[in-house]
Amino acid sequence: MAGVQDQLEIKFRLSDGSDIGPKSFPAATSVSTLKESILAQWPKDKENGPRTVKDVKLISAGKILENNRTVGECRSPICDVPTTMHVVVQPPSLEKEKKMTSEPKQNKCVCVIL
Repeated sequence: MAGVQDQLEIKFRLSDGSDIGPKSFPAATSVSTLKESILAQWPKDKENGPRTVKDVKLISAGKILENNRTVGECRSPICDVPTTMHVVVQPPSLEKEKKMTSEPKQNKCVCVIL
């Protein structure tokens, strides 16, 4: 019976309301491993999918889960079966902003007469 309790059934809810899973994971599985599983199972037809584990944030019971924590540590004491974790993908706009700041700025004058 203890072996069954060590397995957690987790469903990942994407921002558009679709789901990945449910799938069973041992309680000792790290959050980083869950993110790798999400990357591997990410629907190919979805736009703006994550490219790396760093692009994915997992939220469970209103808390952002840290990569070094295990599923067992993050589990809510009142948990439904399967547990639903929300998946948030960081937008790729950060790279565009970095490119924009590296370009030289043009001096522009603006006059306002009131």
